[in-house]
Amino acid sequence: MVKKYKEMKEITQKDYLEFIKEHESVIIEDVEIKFQKNWKIKSYGPPNDYAPERTTVWSFPDRGNWATHKGNYRGNWSPYIPRNLILKYTQKGDWILDQMMGSGTTLVEAKLLERNAIGVDINLEAVMVARDRLNFSYNPLFPEYKEPIIKTYWGDARNLDKIDDESIDLIATHPPYASIISYTKNKKQNDDLSQLPFEKYLKEMRKVAEESFRVLKPGKICAILIGDTRKHKHYVPIAFRVMQAFLDAGFILKEDIIKLQWNMKTTRERWRAKEYEFYLIGHEHIFVFRKPESEKEYKKYKFSVRWWENGQI
Repeated sequence: MVKKYKEMKEITQKDYLEFIKEHESVIIEDVEIKFQKNWKIKSYGPPNDYAPERTTVWSFPDRGNWATHKGNYRGNWSPYIPRNLILKYTQKGDWILDQMMGSGTTLVEAKLLERNAIGVDINLEAVMVARDRLNFSYNPLFPEYKEPIIKTYWGDARNLDKIDDESIDLIATHPPYASIISYTKNKKQNDDLSQLPFEKYLKEMRKVAEESFRVLKPGKICAILIGDTRKHKHYVPIAFRVMQAFLDAGFILKEDIIKLQWNMKTTRERWRAKEYEFYLIGHEHIFVFRKPESEKEYKKYKFSVRWWENGQI
């Protein structure tokens, strides 16, 4: 029997306004997140000394708190990450997808940078948090600014049924890590990837990769941030197993960027001793994949990889 994944349901601004009439806040992973409703924004962009990254090691001691970005959503990524990816791989008016959008960091950056965007999340309350953070006006401050189209959906990253084939210019997303942070902890959902055991998680991430491949335009970029963990003092390479799932789905690996971690609240390292027989995990991977332009290009890539693996180059 083929498993049926949740269909996408659009959550509009009207839905959000109705929701906040009855909810002052939501609780996600034991953290209360209050709806701001009317944001008082001090800055619409990063510090003046911001410059796009140029190497494959990224480090953001200041995680970024401009516009409506806040660091009170467990597991969300620094806005510097989607900003760098958006500026590097897209143009104004392109379509960006974050199918595990959480609090909507990618979508806020897309709005600021005049890119159209689609956000999807399995947790309805997370979608409402994202809509709250998108609930700001920008174009009156900048007459030349063109308001992009931003759509949000309650749905499953394994079933992007409302998104057409080859319609997305950039995928930028931060998948959950297997059994690390559950984003529906108080409301158990069988379709929440963050609650799955490791091997089943990897199997379902392959479905995510296949859907990503389907909706992305040929030659375009899919970037994911993923990290590893440790069990019983042994290193578990979640990132590289997920990377392989995307490669098996047909992607080509373009970059492996190391992102250093700062001020971690993660549950990945619970150890309390002053000395350890191992090193604490202080990095994550940003894998930048490219969808081949054609089957011919993909076969050429696979041939080159096999040639290298056999020690012939």
